[in-house]
Amino acid sequence: MLDLIAIVNVIWFLLALCFIIAFCLHKFSLQLPDSLEHVFQDLIRYGKTKEHVKRPSWQLVFDVSKRCFYHFYAVSVMWNGLLLLFSVRSVVMNEPLPDWLINALWCLTGRPRAAWNELHLSILLLQVLLWVHSFRRLLECLFVSVFSNGVIHVVQYAFGLGYYVLLGLTVLCINASLPQSGSLPLFNQLAWHHVIGTLLFIWASLLQNRSLSLLAKMRTDSSGKVETLAHKMPHGGWFELVSCPHYLAELLIYVAMSVCCGCSSLTWWLVVLYVLCNQALAAQLCHDYYKSKFETYPRQRKAFIPFVL
Repeated sequence: MLDLIAIVNVIWFLLALCFIIAFCLHKFSLQLPDSLEHVFQDLIRYGKTKEHVKRPSWQLVFDVSKRCFYHFYAVSVMWNGLLLLFSVRSVVMNEPLPDWLINALWCLTGRPRAAWNELHLSILLLQVLLWVHSFRRLLECLFVSVFSNGVIHVVQYAFGLGYYVLLGLTVLCINASLPQSGSLPLFNQLAWHHVIGTLLFIWASLLQNRSLSLLAKMRTDSSGKVETLAHKMPHGGWFELVSCPHYLAELLIYVAMSVCCGCSSLTWWLVVLYVLCNQALAAQLCHDYYKSKFETYPRQRKAFIPFVL
């Protein structure tokens, strides 16, 4: 019962609920009162999906260039790299986690300090995968993606900066809910779900990288020089099945991390639920944009999940 009402679980559930409501409002074309509708559309859209939305001039003040996306991953690489360092020191040198970190984890879970005396292999693996994911996305933002002149809302920007901070803490929170290892040596804890989860993570990461590379190539020539910032109809790879395979890959990456926990962590499944709702909304907005822009857009292509959504 304690796990259900832990603050960290409540946070992820409420975030998922917000995006479920936003998705339903958009999907079923439910209109809010005019003043709220303008704010709502401004908060859920970014990049190309904002292009044809009429916004009052005062809302433009809150625009941040979409090219700042790399800030999110830079913060994640530094923050989650620091948390990983603390965890490695705890395992290798038997040093306790810093008091301020233990206090933060206690606030999020309500569990005593002893819950982090031993760190599970699953937690270290999740921290490594999260850091690798963040580092790869940072490199893609800097050297692969070709961003247009699109914008994001300053609230989205602030949320993005805090997101990976909370995510890193969430990974450590999971340690308190995993079964005790009984002082079993770290590598003796290796199980089938660690291997399967890591393999799924690698495959989903390759899918995301391939999809982002295809998007970038639509704006560059054979030498890699940017030719245009215009939005074109995507083709190739999983784009033949869905409009946003990179969003699908993001979801699969988080599912892979849940598998690495043996699919037993309620907290991480709530994170997966949030990612599902968040990416579904973003994908639906992109899908609607493509359909409105390109008359020949394939009718059989779904937004996010092949043959389903």
